[in-house]
Amino acid sequence: MLEKQDERGEVSVWLSKNFAGNNMPEEFANTELEAYLDEALPSEQMAQIEAALRDNPALVDRMTALVGRQDAGVHSLGATWRRHRLSCLSREQLGSFLLKVLDPAQADYVQFHLETVGCRLCNASLEDLRQQHTAATAEESKTRRRKYFQSSAGYLSSED
Repeated sequence: MLEKQDERGEVSVWLSKNFAGNNMPEEFANTELEAYLDEALPSEQMAQIEAALRDNPALVDRMTALVGRQDAGVHSLGATWRRHRLSCLSREQLGSFLLKVLDPAQADYVQFHLETVGCRLCNASLEDLRQQHTAATAEESKTRRRKYFQSSAGYLSSED
């Protein structure tokens, strides 16, 4: 583990490439750590940072300093953007995406936000909408079958 100081005087912690497997990044940026605090990262990245925090006291110190800055009211533009979820989608937009009625540019952004950014909140909302749509479709089908049966009950003969 190496420590280096950048041009702003902030200490960044370099992790060895063998730390917790080869998928571990060499360094976590402050923006990644702030996003971790806001629970705004994909679950795999959250797990990587959590594993690094368990075994790296210098990273814990950095995290403590970031929490102190947040508590003191010092926020970056990125942190404000993430906290207020300005790039997140409304349920109406997610529903339109699910029904495939968005224009191609909007659909591309939604797909980027869900897959590349990996927004956990929007992915959870989309999954909830999918489940509601599936349940509603199943209920509509059941209701339609019942109505067909009730409307044709007098036409069925017991001899057939």
